Amino acid sequence: MSISAASLLTLQNRLGYQFQDITLLSLALTHRSASQQHNQRLEFLGDAVLGFVIAQYLYEKFDDAPEGSLSQARAALVNRETLASVARELSLGSHLTLGAGERKGGGKERDSILCDALEAILGAVYLDGGQKACQQCILDLLAERLVELSDVTNIRDAKTRLQEIMQGRGLALPSYQVAGITGEEHQQVFNVACYVALLKSPTYGTGRSRRLAEQHAAQQALSVLEGLISSS
Repeated sequence: MSISAASLLTLQNRLGYQFQDITLLSLALTHRSASQQHNQRLEFLGDAVLGFVIAQYLYEKFDDAPEGSLSQARAALVNRETLASVARELSLGSHLTLGAGERKGGGKERDSILCDALEAILGAVYLDGGQKACQQCILDLLAERLVELSDVTNIRDAKTRLQEIMQGRGLALPSYQVAGITGEEHQQVFNVACYVALLKSPTYGTGRSRRLAEQHAAQQALSVLEGLISSS
């Protein structure tokens, strides 16, 4: 199934970039299940460019941060969940060309496919418009998330921070248990409980993967603990 000109125009408007060679964008949106000419090579290129652009941004913005903190910050920005979330903000799934099996299986909503397609688009922008155009596209797409990075030295995931608190007090490490799973197989939402020795009741988190739900639950626990500590 080919991608319509209207669909390509809509996506370009959302990206804020107009392709000179529209076939590059079409290729970036074509999954390997749909054609022998697919987006995997563009994905490879886009992944590399994305990593470089974000690394340069962090290096320049946080000029005193150590390498470890910069790596953690990059990992927080350049990961499957974040990129799939950006792809959904672009409604990227509705523009993809998928094979019949992937379409029926909900491929247009699968994190891995959305993430790969977004990286492929960035690779296509790089080939079409060059490094500066691709850099601007990346920074625009991640603008809100970059603003949130006010202090790169404090970027540690919630589970790690919660674990460090418990270790520092000589207490048992937090434990996590799936409390429920809802939705179809390709659109599952996990509900996870986080049990912390310092709290009388578990905290809960939700997410499109168990890992994200655990992070959310850990963040809720941290918020409760911070309230207890500040009031003591």
